[in-house]
Amino acid sequence: MWGDSALDTDITIRELNSKKQILDGFPVMKQLRTHLDENTFVELVSEAKEKDMYRLFALYEQDRIAAVVGFKPMITLYYGRFVWVCDLVTDERMRSQGHGETLLSHVHDWAKQNGYESVALSSGLQRTDAHRFYESRMDYNKVSFVFKKPLN
Repeated sequence: MWGDSALDTDITIRELNSKKQILDGFPVMKQLRTHLDENTFVELVSEAKEKDMYRLFALYEQDRIAAVVGFKPMITLYYGRFVWVCDLVTDERMRSQGHGETLLSHVHDWAKQNGYESVALSSGLQRTDAHRFYESRMDYNKVSFVFKKPLN
């Protein structure tokens, strides 16, 4: 249903499924997930797709990946049935052109069409421009802090 979606003649959203497609998304994802190398990226995406219903989509502008989003449907007692956006990044050379908004709106549409009640995400404390985008442009509300404890 959401494998390919034509927005206009130059913009297309496609799901990245094959190893080659996933690798094609790596250069843009690397701008957000700087700690990953190609092999780890492919392994994590493949495992998350298999075990955690993770979906990876790319927004192409004239056959070039301009932005990627990774998300997974979830159910918790707090949020109910929702979609968690794990990763959202626009190529630094193509920012401020509406690609992030288009791709996140695509996630909203996917969630609605698949019976999910909301979309949630976390964003690093230092990413003030992203926070402004989520609140002002995309109408998200701040609802919690995210805490993390390394176990090694």
